[in-house]
Amino acid sequence: QVQLQESGPGLVKPSPTLSLTCTVSGCSITTSYYAWSWIRRPLGKGLECMGLIAYDGSTDYSPSLKSRTSISSDTSKNQFSLQLNSVTPDDTAVYYCTRSTAKTQGEYWGQGTQVTVSS
Repeated sequence: QVQLQESGPGLVKPSPTLSLTCTVSGCSITTSYYAWSWIRRPLGKGLECMGLIAYDGSTDYSPSLKSRTSISSDTSKNQFSLQLNSVTPDDTAVYYCTRSTAKTQGEYWGQGTQVTVSS
């Protein structure tokens, strides 16, 4: 059974960098042809896809966040991570990690982790 679990700081102050990690079990993140994504839902708003890292390590980012976002992986731990720079209260949201295929977006989801940015 595939499971994804997000981990992160919870409450943070406006800062240069926010880091979140998704730990995957039941499937290697290097298995063809899966894509591993970060998606967030700000309070009262819809889902926003931030970017992804594919099974081969290639990445793709939302144009609106590309300048502030970096996604990387640690295959030895079967984890992938999100780094968001120049974090402000507007980045307050529930952050999810997901697995997708070319045919099925959001095939598996983590439970989400609330990140609140407040001074």
